[in-house]
Amino acid sequence: MTTAPTPAPSAPEDGLSPLERHKALDAIWTSGRGLQQLSAVNHTTLGIRIMLTACFFFFVGGLLAMLIRAQLSTPDTAFLDAPAYAQVFTMHGTVMMFLFAIPLLEGIAMYLLPKMLGTRDLAFPRLTAYGYWCYLFGGLTLLAALVLGVAPMSGWFMYTPLSSDVYSPGINSDIWLLGITFVEISAVSIGVELTVTILRMRAPGMSLARMPIFAWYMLVTALMIVVGFPPLIAGSLMLEAERAFGLPFFDPTRGGDPLLWQHLFWIFGHPEVYIIFLPAAGMLATLVPTFSRRPLVAYKAVVAAVLAMGVISFLIWAHHMFTVGMPKLALDFFAVSSSAVVLPTAIQIFALIATMAMGKVVRSVPMLYVMGFFIVFVNGGLTGVMVAVVPFNFQVHDTAFVTAHLHYVLIGSLVFGSLAGLYYWLPHLTGRMSVHSLSIPAFWLIFLGFNGTFLLMHLTGLLGMPRRVHSYFWDDGWATLNLISSVGGFIQAMGFGLVALDVILTRRHGPRFRRDPWKAGTLEWATPTPAPSYAFGALPHIETRADKLEPSVLGPQLAAGDGYLARPRGWMETMVVDTVSGKADHIAILPRRTYMPLIQGLVTFAGILCLLFKAYLLAAGIALLLAALFILAAQGAGLGRDHGPLPAGRGLSLPPHPEVRNSLPTWGLRVTLLANGAMFASLGFGVLYLRLTAPGWPPPPEAMAMRGPGVALAALAAVLLIAVAAGLSRATIRANDKGEPKGRWMLFTAGALAVATALVFWLPASGHLPDPRVHALGATLNGLAAYVFVHAAIGLAILASNAFRSAGGWTSPRRGTDFLLTRMWLDYTAATAAISVGLAALVV
Repeated sequence: MTTAPTPAPSAPEDGLSPLERHKALDAIWTSGRGLQQLSAVNHTTLGIRIMLTACFFFFVGGLLAMLIRAQLSTPDTAFLDAPAYAQVFTMHGTVMMFLFAIPLLEGIAMYLLPKMLGTRDLAFPRLTAYGYWCYLFGGLTLLAALVLGVAPMSGWFMYTPLSSDVYSPGINSDIWLLGITFVEISAVSIGVELTVTILRMRAPGMSLARMPIFAWYMLVTALMIVVGFPPLIAGSLMLEAERAFGLPFFDPTRGGDPLLWQHLFWIFGHPEVYIIFLPAAGMLATLVPTFSRRPLVAYKAVVAAVLAMGVISFLIWAHHMFTVGMPKLALDFFAVSSSAVVLPTAIQIFALIATMAMGKVVRSVPMLYVMGFFIVFVNGGLTGVMVAVVPFNFQVHDTAFVTAHLHYVLIGSLVFGSLAGLYYWLPHLTGRMSVHSLSIPAFWLIFLGFNGTFLLMHLTGLLGMPRRVHSYFWDDGWATLNLISSVGGFIQAMGFGLVALDVILTRRHGPRFRRDPWKAGTLEWATPTPAPSYAFGALPHIETRADKLEPSVLGPQLAAGDGYLARPRGWMETMVVDTVSGKADHIAILPRRTYMPLIQGLVTFAGILCLLFKAYLLAAGIALLLAALFILAAQGAGLGRDHGPLPAGRGLSLPPHPEVRNSLPTWGLRVTLLANGAMFASLGFGVLYLRLTAPGWPPPPEAMAMRGPGVALAALAAVLLIAVAAGLSRATIRANDKGEPKGRWMLFTAGALAVATALVFWLPASGHLPDPRVHALGATLNGLAAYVFVHAAIGLAILASNAFRSAGGWTSPRRGTDFLLTRMWLDYTAATAAISVGLAALVV
């Protein structure tokens, strides 16, 4: 790679006017019109699409909340019977947590981050599109179940044994388990996308220390999603395996333990609270300095606090399990860690307060919601400290007090923070300003209605009202409190209705404005509004912290081509930088729009439906079809020939990403393997947890009997063969680097044979393991075997893709990323196979 940076901006070299450049770039980056929008991969289009879809689900969740409040408004209400109420409250929590909160924040990040970071798109546009379709189809599956009367009814946390096949027959719980897993695929894929984008796709010169504060918040959030969501996916698959095939992971009569589900769920569930809080806090940390007319106070301390919160959030999951009978030492540890999270939270809150105190606050609707955030969220944090005290927790566990605390934390952060962000970035989305005739009344309706609903609910809980009851008696003393809460809920709903009306009227009738109406300091305001498909006519060079810029000055310069990659080459190009320093590293060439993510999403949806209706052979065939589609989609990725360093602007010449080893696909696989490793660790945790704590261990002799000879030897042979394939992949890389195509073909053909032979050994070995339906020992061993088998099969598919791409001319000594990705995957598969054999030896 050759670099010859010029310290001062240079005049555009292509001779294009801003309008000509806009037309040329828009023709490359556009999402199309009409039905062509179904093929969109652009971050602006998909970010808005996800936000609108999340708002639709919020509307549904709000309707369900109103049904709950109508039922509880008076004692002995016959509005909903017990089964219908169970479905409604289960779906209310599920919709709000899985279909609204996380997707909304991911959609906001998808829309904002490329523009804040000075890049043109996210790292993997087609992955973003696939994630959206998974989210949409999974969410609609859950809503269809509600309409058809077969919605889940075991609570949004699906506690076992209530959600087991014995106590929840039918497909209700299966819909939750498979539908939520489908949605979680979307969440994790977008988490991978955001992580790689923030770390590698920034404007040249934007080091980590110069990133806007929102990028730090979203980096930690994305990593938490990548690590925190796979445990729920693992738990959901284990529970579905128990319901569908009788594998007793959670059945205490056969060596399982229902508390294992609680551990896996809350390892996801409690970090999710901070996954929701952090993006909202990041939005506030972005807009408060703008309206305070000064930079954020204690920027470095806030970054450290956000990082600390991300770590601590994974140490307090049993905060929700104080009453299950844990040892005192465990209670003390989780109580202390639950209180410790107050420290990084307080640093962030006080930094915002100090920024306002040291600046000159401009009154505005966003700042009104900031005030609401301070009041509501801080009160929720204080009740959280109360719940972290074990004796008090024993008294209020599973009462309305906890419901009130949860809503003060989540609505205080998510809703008030997001509404502040909505009114701050609404001009960017629409190109129009709100006139505030409805926005201020809407705020007061939401604020007063919320507190009317949930403030007195603390008292209702202290008076003993349990959560999740559909009726109560007059003598209980909760009637007046519940009636006030119900009235407050409907007032709050009116406020949200006014917000929706205000946004519609602003979009249609709001006054237009010039660039950067708030006089902000971040890069998104340097784009035209609404933002074009390509975001920036040229990419900027950043020489100061990216929240201290002058967008009104920088924007016209970039539109005129004064920056990087101003000259269109017919590719979707953007810059990739060094992770830490922000130095320009290479040019990423992103894939154009395609219908393939939609097709892949539909095929995945079909596979989920087959699993739901127990058509397992058809599901296996669809899985093979999906693998073939992914291989087909990979065939056109990259470049068909070598190009060498290309002009990038400002005197730089940079190679395209297919000719760079440390490229976006490499980083994408690293982060994907991190998520995959979290899932494998969850499975390993389950194996050890059952072995050490579950009743019925050690299992009876008949449950430990191997159903064939030589199981251990066959498994060890398979592990050895996968390791050999990983070694051959290294030799393939060396042969490719030396320009030896024959040697390269021979080596990865040998690697494919090694993996295929490993599968031949592994499959019969798995078939001779103890019966997985008799005892949890057999279930865990078969679970480990299935995990390794699937990953080895994927490795074989990757090798097949290598063959097709090599034959098509998509690889060369310069373009050898395919072989590096193969090595990484086979290394991981070999390591997890070896660990699985070791775990099996440990528990048998």
